Amino acid sequence: MANYYTDHPEIAFHLNHPLMKRIVELKERNYADAATHTDAPVNYEDAIENYKRILDITGDITANIIAPNSEAVDQEGPHLIDNRMHYASKTLENIQATRQAGLWGVSMPRQYGGLNLPNVVFSMLSELIAAADAGFQNIWSLQSCIDTLYEFGNDDQRQRYIPRICAGETMSMDLTEPDAGSDLQRVMLKATFDEKENCWRLNGVKRFITNGDSDIHLVLARSEEGTRDGRGLSMFIYDKRNGGVDVRHIENKLGIHGSPTCELVYKNAKAELCGNTRMGLIKYVMALMNGARLGIAAQSVGLEQEAYNEGLAYAKERAQFGKKIITFPAVYDMLSRMKAKLDAGRSLLYQTARYVDIYKALEDIARDQKLTPEERQEMKKYTRLADAFTPLAKGINSEYANQTAYDAISIHGGSGFIMEYKCQRLYRDARIFSIYEGTTQLQVVAAIRYITNGTYLSIMKEMLEGELACDCMKALRDRVARLVELYEESIERVNAYDNQDIHDFLARRLYNMTADIIGSLLLIEDASKAPELFKKSANVFVRMAEEEVIGHASYIKSFDPADLANFKATDDEPAEA
Repeated sequence: MANYYTDHPEIAFHLNHPLMKRIVELKERNYADAATHTDAPVNYEDAIENYKRILDITGDITANIIAPNSEAVDQEGPHLIDNRMHYASKTLENIQATRQAGLWGVSMPRQYGGLNLPNVVFSMLSELIAAADAGFQNIWSLQSCIDTLYEFGNDDQRQRYIPRICAGETMSMDLTEPDAGSDLQRVMLKATFDEKENCWRLNGVKRFITNGDSDIHLVLARSEEGTRDGRGLSMFIYDKRNGGVDVRHIENKLGIHGSPTCELVYKNAKAELCGNTRMGLIKYVMALMNGARLGIAAQSVGLEQEAYNEGLAYAKERAQFGKKIITFPAVYDMLSRMKAKLDAGRSLLYQTARYVDIYKALEDIARDQKLTPEERQEMKKYTRLADAFTPLAKGINSEYANQTAYDAISIHGGSGFIMEYKCQRLYRDARIFSIYEGTTQLQVVAAIRYITNGTYLSIMKEMLEGELACDCMKALRDRVARLVELYEESIERVNAYDNQDIHDFLARRLYNMTADIIGSLLLIEDASKAPELFKKSANVFVRMAEEEVIGHASYIKSFDPADLANFKATDDEPAEA
């Protein structure tokens, strides 16, 4: 069996983060399950050993089944037969292998048949599966939709649906429509209450639904007649066993071919309300999307790792002009940047997952007992941190995945353009990461208030004051401190403009600066604890950050509002009648 934990010391490093003790303590609730479940840990060390074991099992399956199947899945893809989606044959093998290994319902409590794993470990498993096949990671990781049903459904729904997901049934979230992509307030799929059958009926069309012919769907639909905004939307549970939904079309996509993207037609489909009416978009979709965005961040890191592995292996083997190309500065510059982005992005991913774990665990405890004032403050703190870090983790890692996959092809040269090499598939698969579950532009929108109100700035200053495990990183952190000064000046300049268009235009630059600095500080902390793993990446990443932050700061400083007109695709003229 592959030992993923020991073969990948970066995973071991993040699994041993100091916050893990608090996460395990909250998730296991003083290890109460040990009395009733033989697989439950009895203490912290036992929990960590259990996580290692699950990582090893997943590493074995990905190395011996999912990765070898990936090329066949990419070529075959899913099929549409009689209005039903049928997975590629090797995808079915992947699903069966993960079911037999018990890798479903991973976040759910043991009372429902789940593994009760924290988000940190779920993200590690997602990263590993994505490295083997990003398309299959979509199918597998959508099981996290059950978290929303667990949080907002009733006891009866939990008892009926959660054990099915823990047994390996699939899920999807049916949000977008032909006229409602990023703007979900425009969703018009109609939900009508059937008094005779005491159920809801759904009618309409959903489009771009990942894993759209799944067993259990969470559906955003308009329950309030006459409404046109988000306040008229509710969340519903649709069970495929009840029928009423046809797959009209499976999209022919650039990448992630194994992941079926469906157009669904709801025809008086029976459904049940999840939670309360009118809260579908306002509350429940936000919970769904935050979980999905963390999943895409993990998916991105997994693909980045594989793209880096491919580029590194090829550079070590390929010789030109009498030398291995890995000795050429142009090539090792690319490889060092790929590795630095990977290490910084992974650190950002797991920091975000840790924040999510703490506040989610406290929320769960609050359903059963009253939190202490200290616990309420802790939950508030980590909720805010998770909300701030999630759009950074998703947006930046998805961009890094695209950049790293691009560079892997560049290292391969002409061979990278040939379909026989894996790097072309990684490049095709990566392109969707910065689009679905909220484009990078939408992640900027989600993050910008934390930029302009000084939240990230306060985090940076706190990190600059923190203790380093060794002095070897102090000089590097001093360089980042100078970037923080430029960042603060840039925020002040942007805030001074009383023009929303200018704020929106410059927001992406502030967002990139934020990610550069926080990524640098996280990586410096990591390198101070494990220089043998991260020192090189920390040095490379800080130089990259300097390159970008200084450039963006200069751009913002010299920006003239009158220049905005030069960037507009069309003049501001009244439309003709």
